[in-house]
Amino acid sequence: MDINGFIEYISKQKRYSYHTVSAYKTDLLDFSDYCHKYFEVSIQKASHREVRSWFSLLIDDGFNPRTIHRKSSSLKSFFRYLITQGVILQSPMDLVPLPKLGNQLPKFVEEKSLDILLNEIEFPQSFEGKRDKLIIDLFYQTGIRKAELINLTIDDINFHLNQIKVTGKRNKERIIPISYSLNETIKEYLTYRKSSHESNLLITSKGKVLYPKLVYNIVKENLSKVTTLSKKSPHVLRHSFATHMLNNGAELSSIKELLGHVNLAATQIYTHNSLEKLKLIYKQAHPRA
Repeated sequence: MDINGFIEYISKQKRYSYHTVSAYKTDLLDFSDYCHKYFEVSIQKASHREVRSWFSLLIDDGFNPRTIHRKSSSLKSFFRYLITQGVILQSPMDLVPLPKLGNQLPKFVEEKSLDILLNEIEFPQSFEGKRDKLIIDLFYQTGIRKAELINLTIDDINFHLNQIKVTGKRNKERIIPISYSLNETIKEYLTYRKSSHESNLLITSKGKVLYPKLVYNIVKENLSKVTTLSKKSPHVLRHSFATHMLNNGAELSSIKELLGHVNLAATQIYTHNSLEKLKLIYKQAHPRA
């Protein structure tokens, strides 16, 4: 039972997202190469010793605990699959301890900084300029993921009802309301949009579907104009969306639905950002703080 069989299983039967499938495949191929190179065993016959050795190497190479945990998830899923297929009886991951995770809060851009970026900084009056501003605006006003933005089609935009249809993880659809201003921004972009056979809303200057690295670079370049955060990714805008919504009175359950989270626990991490803001306000404003 090889890696390709597992990848086909999670992509076609489990319907994992492209991003997840790609990450799992990379992790498994890397670990497989490590097993062959240093222990001369196949990944199917790897024990907890090989896994622990690999994780130790990754830590020595500077990988942080969160990355180790993600790679652990890839291996756990793979070995669970091998158990269901009768290839192995027990997962070696049962005997592998993982490094502790710190309570890292989601990084977000301040409201005033994003207001400056979207309302005061001039974007070029060109297709690329209109597209890049729309990318930033969509991420911030809807909280969608990078893959969800790339897969948006023109037909997913309902201009009459001011809403968009988003296809999230495992092809689960959700409806997100958009503001009148974002509605108009999309319409303006479409007047600049290159002619293309692609149905995707956002495309490259050559009329092709956007690729993840380009989206990341566009966000990073523009956020660099207004923030000194070390991380300037599309996910930071998703965090900013959720944090600002919560700070301005939105209910956590509503934010959960907008983000497409399966359960409320995944959304609750944003309450910590709000509590930190309240502590700061209290210290600044209360005479006995």
